[in-house]
Amino acid sequence: MSNFKNLLQRTLSGLIFISIVITSILWHPYAFGIAFLAATFLGLHEFYKMTYKPETIEINIVVGTLGGMILFTNSFLHAYDLAPPMIYSTYAFYLLLVFLAELFRKKANPINNWAYYFLGQIYVALPFALLNYIIFIQGYQPWLLLAMFITLWVNDSGAYLIGMLLGKHKMFERISPKKTWEGFAGGAIFALIAGYVFSSFITDISLWKWLVFAGLVVIFGTLGDLAESLLKRTENVKDAGKLIPGHGGILDRFDSMLPVAPVILIFLNFILTI
Repeated sequence: MSNFKNLLQRTLSGLIFISIVITSILWHPYAFGIAFLAATFLGLHEFYKMTYKPETIEINIVVGTLGGMILFTNSFLHAYDLAPPMIYSTYAFYLLLVFLAELFRKKANPINNWAYYFLGQIYVALPFALLNYIIFIQGYQPWLLLAMFITLWVNDSGAYLIGMLLGKHKMFERISPKKTWEGFAGGAIFALIAGYVFSSFITDISLWKWLVFAGLVVIFGTLGDLAESLLKRTENVKDAGKLIPGHGGILDRFDSMLPVAPVILIFLNFILTI
């Protein structure tokens, strides 16, 4: 009974999460901006809270999350043609202040503080900010960003199902004991099928490009999942947060997206210009 209740809770919370993501992307650019600005804030809050250790790493969580929100807002305004590139000067000035502030904080490990602060900005804030340039890559293109997320979800589901049924050979047992090569292959097949389906609806992009798109999502999505597993194992935590019942936190739901976003942005910029 307890397992069924946990499964039901996990399923319902997962459906709610997916519904929010899809609705925010398709509804309106401002809905997307608000939803993913909130996700940036929550993801960074989880990262800095998880890595905070008074004896060795003392990052001000509010300051860290504020930086990501500035970066996301700058990217949204620039990508949506509401502000010139100079808008990024606010984020650059902010980073300079954070860098110089460590000179006056008199903390025991300023190098650690710098390192973990900027790691959070690069690992969490930057990928969320780059989502703006995917959805606004040529005007407002919500279906391309949605295709990226759907491929990620299909890959994760396929890897979980096939891994549970057929998984025998471990991928990275030291980091993620449950991941198997069979699951990886299963997720890849599901993702490639999704790419084939997308080619039937978004015909401006040819089939082979969609298959490459899906392949990149599989490879870098898996690496993103493993990277967060390594982070959690290093910090000795099970989940990055507790916001989503049965799933953990925002980072636990967006972990595979983090390295995928920059790769897909580069790929889309390349294929849409040839």
